[in-house]
Amino acid sequence: MNINIEVKESNAQQTEAFVSGEIDAYTAPKLKETLEVYQAKPEFTLKVDLSDVGYMDSTGLGVFVGLFKNLRAHDSELILVGLSDRLYRLFEITGLSDIIEIKDVEGEKYGNNL
Repeated sequence: MNINIEVKESNAQQTEAFVSGEIDAYTAPKLKETLEVYQAKPEFTLKVDLSDVGYMDSTGLGVFVGLFKNLRAHDSELILVGLSDRLYRLFEITGLSDIIEIKDVEGEKYGNNL
């Protein structure tokens, strides 16, 4: 199991993370540790690009739920972009697509053109 996470801080109010590989019980702790430093910033946007994630299990969903809750508690925002249809279905089936903002790589809300 392998995961790579590259973080680019655009400015003080926005950061983008690019994740590639698989998000599962073995790799989720690394993802959580890398992104948790941003979850207490007030009025902040964390954009996570999952275009190169081939697999994610419930452990990965849990990371994003926790991250979303902590960001929201600080009036901050989580945006997920570039999900494959398979990953999007995971968020849709669990109802998370209704609360977490999910966009395609062009910045359009996922599902607008489906």
